[in-house]
Amino acid sequence: MAEQGLRKWIITLTVIMASLLQLIDTTIVNVALPQIMGNLGATLEDAGWLITGYAVANVIILPMSGWLGDRFGRKNYFIASIIIFTVSSVLCGNATGLNELIAFRIIQGLGGGGIISTAQAILLESWPREEVGMATALFGLGAVVGPTVGPTIGGYITDHFSWPWIFYVNIPVGALAAFLVVMFVRESPKYAKGQPIDWWGILFLAIGVGSLQVVLEKGESEDWFATPYIAALSVCAIVSAIAFVWRERSTDHPVVDFNILKFRSFSVGIFTSFALGFALYGSVFIFPVFCQNLLGFSAQQTGELLFPGGVATICMMPLVGAMLKRGIPAQILSNIGFVLFFVFSFTMSNSTLSSGTSDFFWPLIIRGIGMSMLFVPLTTLAVQDLQGKDIGQGTGLNNMMRQLGGSFGIAILTTLIHIKSGVVRNVLVENINPYNPAFTERQNALIQSFLGKGYSLFEAQQMANKAAEGTIVRQTMLLTYDNIYLLAGVFVLCCIPLIYMQKFKKNAPLPAAAHME
Repeated sequence: MAEQGLRKWIITLTVIMASLLQLIDTTIVNVALPQIMGNLGATLEDAGWLITGYAVANVIILPMSGWLGDRFGRKNYFIASIIIFTVSSVLCGNATGLNELIAFRIIQGLGGGGIISTAQAILLESWPREEVGMATALFGLGAVVGPTVGPTIGGYITDHFSWPWIFYVNIPVGALAAFLVVMFVRESPKYAKGQPIDWWGILFLAIGVGSLQVVLEKGESEDWFATPYIAALSVCAIVSAIAFVWRERSTDHPVVDFNILKFRSFSVGIFTSFALGFALYGSVFIFPVFCQNLLGFSAQQTGELLFPGGVATICMMPLVGAMLKRGIPAQILSNIGFVLFFVFSFTMSNSTLSSGTSDFFWPLIIRGIGMSMLFVPLTTLAVQDLQGKDIGQGTGLNNMMRQLGGSFGIAILTTLIHIKSGVVRNVLVENINPYNPAFTERQNALIQSFLGKGYSLFEAQQMANKAAEGTIVRQTMLLTYDNIYLLAGVFVLCCIPLIYMQKFKKNAPLPAAAHME
C-alpha cells in the first residue's frame, strides 16, 4: 500500500540508509587489506577471501531474496537482514584470526544481499505508482554514493584509527535503520507462507552460483583451469546450474520462479543488467589500478578523481527520474547512457604516460552522467511488467545478474590484461635491437648521461639497460590499458540493440532502483 506524507519520506530514508550499509561495505575493506594482513599475519592471497567470501554470499542470497520475503514477509526479512549484517559487523571487528574474519564476512554478505533487494521492493510498495520516479532517483543516489565513497571512508578510518572500525561504523547506522523499519514500514503479504520449502532448489542454487562466483573471483590469479580446484568448481557450477533449472521447472513451489521470464522486457532486461554490471564494475576496477600502478597516483588522489563523477551522477539522477515520469522512453535514455560510456572509454584509451589528474576530469564526468542515464532506465525496462510477488523475484534476479556481470567483467578484463600485456611486450621487444636507429640513439644517450655522473662504462651500460626495460614495462602497461578501455567501450555499444527489444511504454511505473556496487 502506498504511503503518504512524512511516513513515505521516513521509509525512503530508511531503505537508503540500510542499503548504504551494504553498498559501502562492498568496497570499504579493499583499502584496509594491508593492515588486516599485518595484524592477522595473512598473505594477500588469503586476505583476498575477505572480499571473495562476501561477494559469494551476496550473489547466493540475491535470487532467493524474493522467495524469503514472500515466505516471512518483506518487513520481517528486511529487519532480520539488517540485524544479521549489523551483528556480523561487530563479530568482524572482534575477530582474532583470518579464518574467523572470513566466516563473519560471509555471514555479513548473506545479510547484505537480503538488504538490497528487499529495500527495493519495500520502496516500490511505499510510493504511489505515479511518484516512484523521484523515489527511484533518491535510492539511486545512495546506490551510487556507497561504492564511490567506500574506499575513501575505509582509507580514512584505516589511517586514523584501526581496521576493526571499518566494521564498527555499521553498528549505529544498522541499529537506527532497524528501529525505523520496526516503527514505520508496513508488512507485506506472505505469498509463500505455509508452502513447502524447496530445499533441493536452495542447495543447487547455493552450490552453482557460489562455485561460479569463486571461479570468477579467483580464476585469473589461480591460472584458471590449470588449478584443480578451479576446474572442479567450474564443473560443479555447470552441473548445479542445470540441476537447479530442472528442479525449479519441475516443482510447484520453486525458490526462484522462472515463469517471470515470460515477460519479454524482464528476460531481455537481465542481460542489459549484466552489461551494466560489466561496464560499471569493469571500469571501476581498471581505473584505480591504471592510475596507481602506472601513473603513480596515491589512493587518495584516485579517490578524489572519482568523486566529481559521482557528484555528476547524483545531480543527474533526479533529472533522469523526471524525464522518465514525463514519458521520455527509457530506451532513449539508456541509449544515450551507453554512448556516453563509450565516449568515456574512448577518451581513456588515448591516455599517455604524461596524463595528469586534469586529463581525467571530463571523461569521468561523462561517465558519471552516462551511469545516471543507465541505472534507473535499465531497471525500469527490466521490471516494468512485474507486479505483486513477481516484484521481489524480479529485483533479486536482476541484482544477481548485475553482480555476475561485474564479476564476469573483472575476471575477463583481468585475463585480457594479462594476455594482451604479453602480446604488446613481444611487439615492443622486437624494436630493442642494435639495428634500430631510434633505440641505439636513445641507448647511447643514456650511457653518456650515466658516464657523465661518474659511473663506469659497465655500470652505465647496465643502468641504461634497466632504464630501457623500465620503459618497455611502462609502455606495455599503457598500451594494454588503453586497449582494454576501448574494448569495454565497444562492448557496451554492442549491447544497445538489446534495449530496443523491450517494450516501449509511456509513463511506465518506475521500479525501485537496482543494486550498484
